[in-house]
Amino acid sequence: MSAEFEQLVAEFEKFQSRIQNVDNRFANIGDMQSELSALQATASSPDRSVTVVAGPAGAIMDVRFTEEALRQRPEALSAALMSTIQQAVAESARKQAAIVEEHMGDDLHLVDQVLETQAEIFGTTVEEMRSKMAEEAPPRPSPESPDDYSERSVLKSDPEPPRPAPPSSGGSDGDRFLKHLFEEGDH
Repeated sequence: MSAEFEQLVAEFEKFQSRIQNVDNRFANIGDMQSELSALQATASSPDRSVTVVAGPAGAIMDVRFTEEALRQRPEALSAALMSTIQQAVAESARKQAAIVEEHMGDDLHLVDQVLETQAEIFGTTVEEMRSKMAEEAPPRPSPESPDDYSERSVLKSDPEPPRPAPPSSGGSDGDRFLKHLFEEGDH
């Protein structure tokens, strides 16, 4: 083969690889959309008197107050509520970035961008934000693996109970019907 032809084949294979990569990224977009729409982030004030649940895009889905919260001065309750809303919305953004990155790849480094922005806003470090994100993340279910029979017997462990023997005398009405049906068909 000529060098030009080999180069064209190599370029074509790279192109096919890129197309396959795009196909793979978009194959599970429905799963990503489902995860994003089901996303919830919950934050509570330090004294647990205020709890806020944020959903996709930081939408506030629920606000809960304890009796202790209602005994606070209005300014203190307002400050606790605003701080808790900010925490819930920030957690929602981190979770969204992680879901998108998981399904689409980390070419854009979305999680890093979100963590850097939030660290700046909250006056903390990216490392602290990353550790907070690790604390918030529920353990992800492991992908289903094919059945592994290395630790199990593939034979049935519980023997089946023996089936009752068919009646020997004359049989049932159904048996007699079938016998009669087949005898008539032979004539």
